[in-house]
Amino acid sequence: MALQATGSVLGDPKTYKISPQIKRYTLMDLGFVKTKNGNFQLERSLDPNSPFTQANKLKVTFKADLSGFQMGVTTANGLKAINIFKSDKTADNVEQYHFIIDNMIERQVLEEA
Repeated sequence: MALQATGSVLGDPKTYKISPQIKRYTLMDLGFVKTKNGNFQLERSLDPNSPFTQANKLKVTFKADLSGFQMGVTTANGLKAINIFKSDKTADNVEQYHFIIDNMIERQVLEEA
């Protein structure tokens, strides 16, 4: 999947875009790490009880020049995209997902499209 100006995760009715006020140091404060090719990547567990358990993950990647991004929710091993919005069993994951996204909106990294 290519890095684009807007994005959403599988099953989420909302679409997000990059905030014009985005800053590199804000990404670093939020836990993004710089990859070998200069992109910024975040992987967060969606388990509300412990960030260290094997649970579904939110993955967000920004281009090095902050002109594009992609996001997705994957299985614990990160190999398969999943829809956490279709089952009541993953309600805790959805709540944690919204918490992380709301934090990024508050810190002017993302905004609703």
